[in-house]
Amino acid sequence: MGSMECDVLIIGGGIAGLSLASALAPFSSVVLVEAETTLGYHTSSRSARQLIPSYGPEPVVDLTRRTLDLLAEVQQATGLALTMPRSFLLIGSAADVDARTTAGMRRLSHAEALELCPQLRPESFEAAAIDPDCVGTDTDLLLEFHRRRASDDGVIILTGTPVTSALYDGEGWNVRAGRRGIRAGVVVDAAGAWADGVAELCGVRPQGLVPYRRTAAIVGAANAPHVGTPMVAAADDSFYFRPDADGVLISPSEAEPAEPGDAQPRAGDVERLIRHLDSVTTLGISSIRRSWTGLRTQRDTGLPVVGFDAVHPGFFWLAGQGGYGFQTSSAIAELAVVLLTGADPADLGADPARTAGAEAALRPA
Repeated sequence: MGSMECDVLIIGGGIAGLSLASALAPFSSVVLVEAETTLGYHTSSRSARQLIPSYGPEPVVDLTRRTLDLLAEVQQATGLALTMPRSFLLIGSAADVDARTTAGMRRLSHAEALELCPQLRPESFEAAAIDPDCVGTDTDLLLEFHRRRASDDGVIILTGTPVTSALYDGEGWNVRAGRRGIRAGVVVDAAGAWADGVAELCGVRPQGLVPYRRTAAIVGAANAPHVGTPMVAAADDSFYFRPDADGVLISPSEAEPAEPGDAQPRAGDVERLIRHLDSVTTLGISSIRRSWTGLRTQRDTGLPVVGFDAVHPGFFWLAGQGGYGFQTSSAIAELAVVLLTGADPADLGADPARTAGAEAALRPA
């Protein structure tokens, strides 16, 4: 196959790469390459599909709220049902709930929590708090929205196209991706769990990004909560569950370091979770309909890394989103457009002060 040229080459076709491609397309010529044959194959397709404004450190909370505003604008303009109301209910010991209750959440009485989720056993928790501003999201629809908008604006998207070499010559990159040669002014590393590996391939110092396992399953349950009731999470991070169109989504909320790869559930993990949920709820789980494991990649600060590399001017980081990928995606894409193009944040409808704060918090080490 022949070669191609672009202003920006994005490596990675998950929510980070696709949301940037759709936001950047009006400003630059863009090529996006994804090693898998399917976009969003790894972490982006294995999301809990919940956007929680109170979840994460302050810079993440700000990015989440901006993302929700941007998604609301898209929904109003297109009619797409990208989000739907679904609050977030935190339960546990009084000490654990106190430690996890953040601005935007409010404490509930024991009776109020049981009214919201009657499947909880009353003796299984002492305290509760709720984030009423949370929403569920249709991740498949959101990925497809970004793919279509990017393609309509001229972005070339190549799947099954792993990057095998990249050399910077002082003016731009010569990249080999699959059977293609690509000349790009800037390389954006949106490779998720593989982001540090892509950096090393490009001759750039890694950021110390670590992938962490997170398993989930859809199960059948005799006493399933109805659609629209809250997502319920243990404040000690031992589980969460929420209603799903196909049953109940459950997760042990584990966060164990792993190697980049096609993560899979380990034997017994989901079964142990079901036994635990049987002890704290009356869900009456009867079957495992499907299960999966994703990788949530982050650096030791717990914050995403976004911006030009501190040493290599032609290399742009868009990685380390951890468990905040979907809920920060639109705001991070907006920030990345500002940093890549020099656009005035106000021209994009963004708050310049908040943009400057996010830039400082997320910049590469």
